[in-house]
Amino acid sequence: MHFISTRNNAPAATLSQAIAAGLAPDGGLYVPQQMPAPRTLQAGASLADTASTLLQPFFAGDGLEPELPRICAEAFDFPAPLRRLATRNDHVLELFHGPTAAFKDFGARFLAASLSRLRADQARPLTIVVATSGDTGAAVAAAFHGQPGLQVVVLYPDGRVSPRQAHQLGCLGGNIRTLRVSGSFDDCQAMVKQALNDADLQARVPLSSANSISLGRLLPQMAYYAHAALAHQAAQDALLNVVVPTGNLGNAMAAVMARALGVPLGRIVLATNANRVLPDYFGGGPYQARASVATLANAMDVGAPSNFERLRWLYAGDDAVLRGQFVARAVDDEAIADTIAARHRRHGEVLCPHTAAAVRVLEQLRASGEAAAHEHWAVVATAHPAKFEAVVEPLIGCEVPVPPALAELLRRPAHAEPCAPEYAALRDTLLR
Repeated sequence: MHFISTRNNAPAATLSQAIAAGLAPDGGLYVPQQMPAPRTLQAGASLADTASTLLQPFFAGDGLEPELPRICAEAFDFPAPLRRLATRNDHVLELFHGPTAAFKDFGARFLAASLSRLRADQARPLTIVVATSGDTGAAVAAAFHGQPGLQVVVLYPDGRVSPRQAHQLGCLGGNIRTLRVSGSFDDCQAMVKQALNDADLQARVPLSSANSISLGRLLPQMAYYAHAALAHQAAQDALLNVVVPTGNLGNAMAAVMARALGVPLGRIVLATNANRVLPDYFGGGPYQARASVATLANAMDVGAPSNFERLRWLYAGDDAVLRGQFVARAVDDEAIADTIAARHRRHGEVLCPHTAAAVRVLEQLRASGEAAAHEHWAVVATAHPAKFEAVVEPLIGCEVPVPPALAELLRRPAHAEPCAPEYAALRDTLLR
């Protein structure tokens, strides 16, 4: 299989080439030249087995194809359980059982396993530049820490991630450098994209990306949707609908692509915070990127979601058809806080702010009848609530236990270099 740019102005690439590059030469995002045909699928004995079967068509004919089962075994060595919520026919897909307690551990570990194989014979190290609104950078840093021939530079918006997220981002050292940027996530993302498109810089410092723009992150994220939906259908004889909290659209795009491959997912509903770019578009307005605003659900503080370009490509740029396929709802800080407090008071559930946004949207769908009582739904829990203790604990009136892997990272000293929100500052850093 070959991969093309969403902007159609770059040569087709193999899977290995697309993963290594991160971004297409014309600034577009890599997508399959042709999506594999839908097929009948079954859940494997493990998440890794499901992932290997699901992803095989994308790896067909590529140099990484023989390594796919081993890559999946390395990336998917922790669970993604689908658990019941207290409310009838409602579930939560827990994606926070990895080393940094966030869903991005899956994609980051898959990408690291892939790149370590692709770079095994290269003399010069590859530098991964990654912008993060909190969780991506920590997952990438942990996945790539100590990997030979690979370096990582993480950019995050100073003061706009949780204290524990900031600590995770700066606590590894070694081949990981962390920059705290005096700007927004969108500033960080724009700087990374400019670096990846700087031919002179690339000639001196080989670069790639580990943001959700990376194909090596996007593809594996389909696996946990497939495993959960297939197992649920086999056990309950019911189609699983999902509400996905989203900022940059990477996690949601993975669900969309999984469904296109034949995974038995029903409706896919998008939950955002007060950054309303997607709800406004799906409500009928033009797609209009805008400056992001800071919220309690900081990992979704995105005003220019990069993966919208991929979503539009999947629907051949037909906005009318695309709008007919999805619902997107915005949830403000007051509603997020109310949901965290109310679900704990009524049901003993402890939610991170991003998961709470998705739960709030599901509650709205249930109340309005848009989600019928007999339908089975799952909200996607993208991070462990312990990462957001400053938000969650005052609302529930008790401490949130810290997972052991996260506790180990928090015991390390942390450091991040200050960086201006300007490309020149990042370029200078990469050349040092």
